[in-house]
Amino acid sequence: MNLFGDNREQRLIGLFGKGDARAMDELYSEYADYLAGVCSRYVQNKEDLHDVLQECFIKIFTKIATFEYRGKGSLKAWVTRVAINEALHFLRDNEASMWVDWEVEPPALHEEEPEVDSLSVSQITELILRLPSGYRAVFNLFAIEGKSHKEIAQLLNIKADTSASQFHKAKNMLAKMIKEQQIWEERR
Repeated sequence: MNLFGDNREQRLIGLFGKGDARAMDELYSEYADYLAGVCSRYVQNKEDLHDVLQECFIKIFTKIATFEYRGKGSLKAWVTRVAINEALHFLRDNEASMWVDWEVEPPALHEEEPEVDSLSVSQITELILRLPSGYRAVFNLFAIEGKSHKEIAQLLNIKADTSASQFHKAKNMLAKMIKEQQIWEERR
């Protein structure tokens, strides 16, 4: 029995440090599904998702020597950051109309938060994925990644006010979709 536990991250970093041929395969095996999930929060199209994931691993493998281990969880945090940055880079380069402007017809405002206990995590995830890409990016960065609007503005090359506005609109649209989903579920 290992008294201090098995730290897979340190072991993986050690393999890279030794130039072990298994290092890339093991890192890919350890994080591919997780990073695919992270990227899929931003990129919907499967082919695009595969491209982003491939770029993500290329970046990880070429930059792993610059990674500084800072304790358990630091490698996972670093590869997650790389994945998010690659997904955002893809969105900035490929989404011509990433930012939705509802000047004509804004989404209905829902001041009270919808009850989500009746929905599964996969149903909520599916609803988030139906948000327009700009809304989805800001929503994920703010609500899931815990970034501030100032940080989001820097990441997406927008103003902090735009980030806050996009989040507010995303939240309202999501609330409306959740209520519609619940009504649909009740009628079934």
